[in-house]
Amino acid sequence: MNTRSEDHKNMFVKHEGAVLSDREMDVLIDKVRAVKDMGGLGSERFYRLLKRYFSLQLIGLENIPHEPTMFVGNHCLLGLDGWLVMPALYYEAGRFARAMGDNIWLQFGAVGDRLIASGMIPADPRACAAMMEDGYDVLVFPGGAFESVKPAEEKYTLQWRERYGFVRMAAQHGYSITPFATVGPDDFYDHVIEGRELRDSPLGKLLTATGILPEDFRDDLLPPVPRGLFSTLIPKPQCCYLAFGEPVDVPNYRRKTVPQRVLRSVRTATQTSIESLIRDLLLLRAQQRQNQGWLRRLLAR
Repeated sequence: MNTRSEDHKNMFVKHEGAVLSDREMDVLIDKVRAVKDMGGLGSERFYRLLKRYFSLQLIGLENIPHEPTMFVGNHCLLGLDGWLVMPALYYEAGRFARAMGDNIWLQFGAVGDRLIASGMIPADPRACAAMMEDGYDVLVFPGGAFESVKPAEEKYTLQWRERYGFVRMAAQHGYSITPFATVGPDDFYDHVIEGRELRDSPLGKLLTATGILPEDFRDDLLPPVPRGLFSTLIPKPQCCYLAFGEPVDVPNYRRKTVPQRVLRSVRTATQTSIESLIRDLLLLRAQQRQNQGWLRRLLAR
């Protein structure tokens, strides 16, 4: 399926209507249902490398319930946190969580196929329902792409807008919500230019003039221009922390309409738990900073 040339399939362009047709979504759901493990992303060697490079610490694994659950957390810069959370759950908790990702990334040929083979599923209620019917854990970042491109001054904040769909899906399928927080990935890169400032920058004008960026691109979904290790795109070796909170109880509304008061109360409880976890992890990182080796501290600056 070749969709790269169709503007209405470009997540950075303003558009109306569904990005994917029902037929295209059915095809994607069939693909993700056929995936039974994490493929290359599930390589133990890959996970051990990540864990060592980022000095990953996990907290609260005992809070993860035995039955399938919906993991809900903060989304970090460029969505790279998923590459830590999914392998960590796979190897430290024995859980193959199916992460919901922006539909557009799953349509790009080999890249989309690789993401699907690693366990990513479309950010669509039908795909989420299919995974729940199959008994999988589901991993959700309610802030989505918008939260993953937030400016530097808003790092480690939740940008959920008015999204309640994750609560509705959990309530209608008998799932609890397990909140989690990640600290570290928002500091992988410096922000050379914020995405929201790109349009009026010399680089943005050049990219627009050459057609690389469409004239009507969405400022709110453009990522910052990143600068990582040695001014490359390699992420800095920041110490990373991943914590799981106690599950949030979700009232059971199978085959029923979920009242707005339930949507609000469960979302608030989930958000409060995640924000508390973030504060705790930021404090823990500050307390442990001097215990890091001098080379890591130097390279992570």
